[in-house]
This record gives sequence, structure tokens and C-alpha cells, in this order.
Amino acid sequence: MVDSLGRGILAPLRFVTDRLRLILRLVTFPFIVLCFAGAVQAQSGPPRIPPTSENIDPPRPRSDDKTPVLGTIDEEMRAKQNLKLLEKEYKDNVARAREAATLSVELRDSLKAGRAFGRDEAKKLERLEKLAKKIRDEAGGSDEESLLNNPPGKLESALTRIADVAESLYKTLQKTPRQVISASIIENANVLLKLAKLTKGLFN
Repeated sequence: MVDSLGRGILAPLRFVTDRLRLILRLVTFPFIVLCFAGAVQAQSGPPRIPPTSENIDPPRPRSDDKTPVLGTIDEEMRAKQNLKLLEKEYKDNVARAREAATLSVELRDSLKAGRAFGRDEAKKLERLEKLAKKIRDEAGGSDEESLLNNPPGKLESALTRIADVAESLYKTLQKTPRQVISASIIENANVLLKLAKLTKGLFN
């Protein structure tokens, strides 16, 4: 009887114990799952943000990129144009000096040949004066009021000196690089200009 009574009491206790164990398992399992998921997320780092037009940096040019920039091309073109212009101006100035030398020789030889000076010779003197002034200006000189050393008093000596100065000016200009400002060219051009003006007075 005592055994039957004990079994009757223990049976409900075992039932309650089994229920408690089941409930404990049901509560503990989700908690373990949540902790495991949190650890995995912590190791995987922050969530990735999908790329958008705002958070994508524009492509930067590489240092070894040899594609020419538009501004650089324009600058190179302008530099080439300036070089061509300077080269043309230099050649034009040499051509002026050659013409001045030719005119001065023609004037000198005309007088030596005994030909009378007329309208054609006057035009040549005017042209010689303009050429000398242009050569001087292009060479970087200016109009100086300096006196002419040993000015010639006769037409023959004036024309001879003009021919010598014009020839020297032409040779000097040929040998001088275009980027060089030559004091000799400027001086000879000024002398030639003054001689042309002086000779016009002797001629008249």
C-alpha cells in the first residue's frame, strides 16, 4: 500500500519535471540561435551599401595616362603659330635689308656712271628711308635723335657710305638669330636712315 501511495505521488512530480525540461529547451534554443546570428553578423562587418551615383567617385586620371589635355593642345598650337609668325617677320626683315643693299648700290653706281639724278632716284631714296626705319623697328630699336658721326658733305660720298652701311646691315642681319636683339643691327639701321635723309637734302 505504501508503494502504491509513493508511486501515486511521484507520477505527477515526474510529469511536471518533464514539462519544465521541455519548456526550458524551447526557451533556450531560440536564445542560442540569436546569439550565434549576432556573432556571425559582427564578424562579417558592417552591411554593404548598394552603389549609387552619389557614393561612387568619378574615375581619376592615372599618372601614366598619356592622353593629351585639350588645353595643352591649344597652347601647343598657339606656340607653333607664334613661332611661324616670328620666323616670317625675321625673313621679311632680311628681305628688307637685301632690298636696301640693292637700292643703295644702284644709287651709287648711277652717280658713278654720270647719270643725272631724277625722279626714279628720289623714289629709291624714299624707299631706302622707309626700309631702314622698318628694319630698325622690327629689330627692337627706336627713333633716336643722336647725331650722325662725320656726316658726308657731298652726294658721291653720301651714296658710297650708304652702300657700305646697307651691305653691312644685310650681312649682320643674315648672321643674327631671329630671337636675338642686336645692337649692331639697330645702330646700322639708324645710321642708314639718317644717311638717307641727309642724301635727300644733298640731292635737292
